[in-house]
Parts: sequence; C-alpha cells; structure tokens
Amino acid sequence: MQRKRETLVVVRGGGDIATGTIQKLWNSGFGLVILETDRPTAIRRKVALSQAVYEGTATVEDLTAARIESTDEIEKEWEKGRIPLLVDPECRCLEDLKPLALVDAILAKKNLGTHRKMAKYILALGPGFTAGADVDLVIETMRGHSLGRIIREGSAMPNTGVPGIIAGYGKERVVHAPADGTLHILHDIGDSVEKGEPLGLIGEVKVPSPLSGLLRGILPDGFAVTKGLKMADVDPRLSEYANCFTISDKARCIGGGVLEGLLSLMREGEA
Repeated sequence: MQRKRETLVVVRGGGDIATGTIQKLWNSGFGLVILETDRPTAIRRKVALSQAVYEGTATVEDLTAARIESTDEIEKEWEKGRIPLLVDPECRCLEDLKPLALVDAILAKKNLGTHRKMAKYILALGPGFTAGADVDLVIETMRGHSLGRIIREGSAMPNTGVPGIIAGYGKERVVHAPADGTLHILHDIGDSVEKGEPLGLIGEVKVPSPLSGLLRGILPDGFAVTKGLKMADVDPRLSEYANCFTISDKARCIGGGVLEGLLSLMREGEA
C-alpha cells in the first residue's frame, strides 16, 4: 500500500478511452484513483469504468472499479484489488491526496480546469491542452500514424468532429438524440440491429439505427437526454461482437503513450 501511495496517479475521467489508460497504469503497479462526474455519458459503457458511478462497481476485462464516498476508503479498495472511483469533478480531493501525477482523460476537447499545480506531473489526452504550458505532456488521440504519440511541446491535432472510419462508415454510425426526454432502450450493447430499426424511444420519438450492424454503445435505459447528445454507436461489422466488451485498440495505444510519458517524466525527475 505504501508503494501505491508513493506512485499515486489521479485520472480525471473513466470513459472507454480513459479505461485503456487506467489498465496500463494499474497493471504496471501505480496506485490509482478515478475522478468522475455524477452523470457520466460514456456510450461504450460496457468498457467504461465510469459505470461504477451508477452501479457501485464496474468490471472491464481484468479491472474492477468501486465507487467510494471519501478518500478514507481508498486503501480499503486497493486491498481488495479494486480501483477506487470518487465523484469529484472539481478535484477537491487533490489537496488531501497529493498525487504523484494527474492524467486528464476527460476528452472534452477543451481544458476543464487542469493545471500544473495539481500534481508533480500532469498529462492530458487530446486537444485542448498545451504541453509545456498547462500540462507537462499531451498524448495524441487522433486515429492515424500519430495515435498515442507523446507531445512535449504544443498541442494535439484539433478535433475534426468526425468519428473514426469503421468499414467505410464514420459519422453515419453515430446516433445523436433527436429530442429531449428520457431514453427507453429497445436494444442493448452487443445486439444485432437493422438499418431503420428503433434502438430506443425518447418519449414517443423513435431513435432509428443509421445502419445495419452491432450496437457497440448506447446510453443506459432511463437516461435523461438532451437533443443532439451523442447517445449510441453502431458497428457495421457483425463479426466484431467481442469488441463490444473489450478495450479498444485506440484506448490501448493511448494508454501506452500515457505510461511511457509518465515513466519518462519520472526518470527525468530523478536525474
């Protein structure tokens, strides 16, 4: 437990991309605490540890996160082999925890308050940050040749607003809420769906599938959505069922960049 305290990394965000980073750090022996909002909106919730906010615990592959209510519970969860998750979007716990590092994995495409005084080492994923200014390192999140690259000066590529291409489909496979209201899902993650088939209802408004394939992600039943909110994702590849329940190649690559970047900062700090 002492080593986990000495190597404590706080990760802001527990979505599907953040979970790839959490897996790399946890399996490498770092002590971890996840900070989340009280209403995470990860649509790939079967591979997002942020689900512990709603369910108390969440398991993704070899990881289990458990929601805690105070920092006093951290070591108890570590002893159980579980990663503590605290609802603390303002990062008020940092004064008490004094972590070695903080990783901003919110992927908000903008900085929601992360700065270099939060921990000894600060890393951030994707656009909205400047390495050498508000953070020490930025990790590239854009798919392609530079995915996972460590940026020591400057920023990640700007957000294009276009999802990665899967089997020729990009923005076409993402579903946005057509109305305000409460979502009632008719299909869950892993289900096969046909183009035009209702994925769910928002009130009486049907939410049709944009294409045929596997429902890779959808917000949970009973979630209050606003018009335009990203709420589902359809994968056109019916052969990729297992991918609905495992950490993505993108998340693993980004996680590897975070791990390498943090270890390099630690090595430089000891020099």
